[in-house]
Amino acid sequence: MTEKIEDIARALVAPGKGILAADESSGTIKKRFDKINTVSTEDSRRDYREMLFRSTDAMKNYVSGVILYDETIRQKAKDGSTLVSIMQAVGSIPGIKVDMGAKALAGPTAAIETVTEGLDGLRERLAEYHKLGARFAKWRAVITIADGLPTWNCVKANSHALARYAALCQEAGIVPIVEPEILMDGDHSSHDINECYRVTEWTLRSVFRELYDARVNLEGIILKPNMIVAGQKCKTQPSAAEVAEKTVKCLKATVPSSVPGIAFLSGGQSDELATEHLSRMNAIGGLPWALTFSYGRALQAAALSAWGGKTENVAAGQLAFAHRAKMNSLAALGKWDAKQEKAA
Repeated sequence: MTEKIEDIARALVAPGKGILAADESSGTIKKRFDKINTVSTEDSRRDYREMLFRSTDAMKNYVSGVILYDETIRQKAKDGSTLVSIMQAVGSIPGIKVDMGAKALAGPTAAIETVTEGLDGLRERLAEYHKLGARFAKWRAVITIADGLPTWNCVKANSHALARYAALCQEAGIVPIVEPEILMDGDHSSHDINECYRVTEWTLRSVFRELYDARVNLEGIILKPNMIVAGQKCKTQPSAAEVAEKTVKCLKATVPSSVPGIAFLSGGQSDELATEHLSRMNAIGGLPWALTFSYGRALQAAALSAWGGKTENVAAGQLAFAHRAKMNSLAALGKWDAKQEKAA
């Protein structure tokens, strides 16, 4: 495997492949385990993620890389091999979440707006993660649409932090996933699709301006944005065709063609809807960058439910994971349709 960041970035968005986001914090994965009546322990988390990483066909054919949590990148499987080595054996690239979470942005909007922290000590942490096998990283910035929000202060602060993070990653030989997420769910999610377009366009323009100022090599990054959708509480929900059309239009207006790929987050979308949106975008064609997936819940929900925390259900969990991975692989090629979902 080449160590050039441009080559690693291209490998992450190879045709028909996408990224598995398995970087849930201990708190987040506990909530998911609670729903399947499974106690979240170091061992149970390891068993669950090992089940996913040992889904050989899915990992080899559809998953280019996996975003890991700090605990996971250090863990060993039951047979003593590292989880990182299991992924590497099937050609999947290990990645790592490096931000320290979204914290209240000081000022009059602190009750709603956040800025992502984690820059202090990041250079040293990236050096350690590189030794542990990570070749790409993730940093998530969160932008909330509400009455009069987001503020320029919030967009600017998060864009600047993303650029500083990206520059540090590339210095360490690690590809940065740049993730500015305009939230579609939560308490303030009544905005329509046009407002999502406006704020996403504004945010992406700000992010790329900061990346340029920080002299980040755009050929060695992956963008992980939200799709252009209406908020969950909006009474008027757009069609899948409108989401695809507006998302592609927004990206063409803001993302330089030198970026090798865009790997979408699924946000609060259902599994199938996230897949359909991606497929429709790729079917439009004529795109200067690869469009693929970097899904967490939308790839894992079915597998988690099928597994249910039981050893005897590992095969069923792997089957469910492989199906969702294959469906999203087809979407990344613009070849998914609903009939294929039912054929499984």
